[in-house]
Amino acid sequence: MNHSMYSADRRTHLKIVVIGLLCAIVVAAVGIFARVSDVDLGTAPLVKAGQPTAVSGHLPAIR
Repeated sequence: MNHSMYSADRRTHLKIVVIGLLCAIVVAAVGIFARVSDVDLGTAPLVKAGQPTAVSGHLPAIR
C-alpha cells in the first residue's frame, strides 16, 4: 500500500488513471443520455418587481 503519490509504483498510477477515466465516461454518459422533456424557456411569467407572486405548474420530468 502506497501512502504517497511520489513513492507509488507504476501499477498504482495506472489504477488511478483507469478509475479517473471510468468516472469521466460515466459522467459523460449520464450527461448525454439525460433528457429533460417539456422545457419551454420562452413562456416564463412576467412579474413586476416588488410584488409577491405565486407561480404554479409542474416540474419537468428527467427521463
